Amino acid sequence: MQGGYQPKNGEPREVPIVQSTTFAYENSSQMGDLFDLKASGYFYSRLQNPTLDNVAAKICELEGGSAAMLTASGMAAAFFSIFNIAEAGSHVVAVSTIYGGTFNLLSTTLPKMGVECTFVSPNASDEEIAAAFRPTTKCVFGETIANPALVVLDIERWAKAAHVHGVPLIVDNTFATPVNCRPIEWGADIVIHSTTKYMDGHGVAVGGAIVDGGTFDWMAHKDKFPGLTEPDPSYHGLVYAQAFGQGGAYITKATVQLMRDLGAIQSPQNAFYLNLGLESLHVRMAQHCKNGQAVAEALAANERVEWVRYPGLPTDPYFELGKKYLPQGSCGVVSVGIAGGREAAEKFLGNLKIFRIETHVADARSCALHPASSTHRQLSDEELIGAGITPNTVRLSCGIEGTQDLVADVEQALAAL
Repeated sequence: MQGGYQPKNGEPREVPIVQSTTFAYENSSQMGDLFDLKASGYFYSRLQNPTLDNVAAKICELEGGSAAMLTASGMAAAFFSIFNIAEAGSHVVAVSTIYGGTFNLLSTTLPKMGVECTFVSPNASDEEIAAAFRPTTKCVFGETIANPALVVLDIERWAKAAHVHGVPLIVDNTFATPVNCRPIEWGADIVIHSTTKYMDGHGVAVGGAIVDGGTFDWMAHKDKFPGLTEPDPSYHGLVYAQAFGQGGAYITKATVQLMRDLGAIQSPQNAFYLNLGLESLHVRMAQHCKNGQAVAEALAANERVEWVRYPGLPTDPYFELGKKYLPQGSCGVVSVGIAGGREAAEKFLGNLKIFRIETHVADARSCALHPASSTHRQLSDEELIGAGITPNTVRLSCGIEGTQDLVADVEQALAAL
């Protein structure tokens, strides 16, 4: 909670908002050293800003990483995390149940840039996972808890597969947050977040974050990652892995190269809001998990429900993995299949009173969504099934309201069908 910003005597207790695009210096040589990465400091907020760095440092400490950066959105974090080590001709292995937006990034957008992706079921055998790799594979991508399928990733297993093939494992830890799971401790190398969700927690600021665990040895796989291990002509031949070490090379390159050229920076104001959310994250996640468990149990006992997905249910296929990776609870999100198909699912949503229909999730206020007609609308029926979604799937995001109020809301909404 108190990581990152550490005020000195007489300085502001709260992280200051440095709302400035640029920074002044006394002579041009000082500025030149900054541009050449020979000195640390700030010269333009598109690359770095003190407010963002303070908040990123807090997230880095929460995840147990070596370096971190903020981005304009969770999707920017996903893109940067992959494109920082991939280029035209590269290949990615991804778990098929990932969030629809990330699925589209990997299946549609990145191929236009020459980066191909093979999607693999989270339940694939070791042999099937191994068969997905190519000589050009640069990383493996998965989610701690899939959105909205709520598949719990066997992080150790996927990390082992990635490392056998000499590539890092990138894990989106948005739903679990570092309060409930720290993927780096289980073998992940890079962790990303849509900070828009639980980290913010109040629906006020879009943002993302990337954390490097400092665990992957880029120089040991020099030929596979030339962007980190060979000279960068845009910085006078600087080699990131040599200049900034195993724990700093990845984030430094993403900052001074990708952020420099693509500019998906988070605003200082949004970073300030994010920091406020981080300060209560550990308290809110406990209530989210309590509410999610209670709502899941109530849905599982209702005859108007075909199925419920929630890692905290003993009947859930990911219950055992949940106990291993998420012993303190998973999240407040519950996926449910309403008996009666798509029409019944949409009626159920209309009957809810506390849960509001929103294109949002992981908020202090409860919300609900029909993924097949919204976040995953672009996916074919076959792709929907691969992502763990059916036409009658409803995603419920339990906020931090009273537990019994939320249980009563879903029960009345079902009774009114």
